[in-house]
Amino acid sequence: MDELTRELQAARWYRSTWSGPDGGNCVEVAELSGGRRGVRDSKEPGRRALVMPPAEWTAFVRSLKDGRMRSGFRGTATGR
Repeated sequence: MDELTRELQAARWYRSTWSGPDGGNCVEVAELSGGRRGVRDSKEPGRRALVMPPAEWTAFVRSLKDGRMRSGFRGTATGR
């Protein structure tokens, strides 16, 4: 098992309070070493996570807030 996979498994994952108590259709986010962020599907937490460097995470969040990311973010799945 590589270091990133271990870090993703040990990470503390959180989701927006907007997602409600059942965790419905949302994503979970974890803060990782080096300022990176892990993003995964809350319905399938054991599947691969998307890992973003700090600058990409900032741009991603900014795009969401600005309404530029309505559907279909295309990134690279990394780790487990």
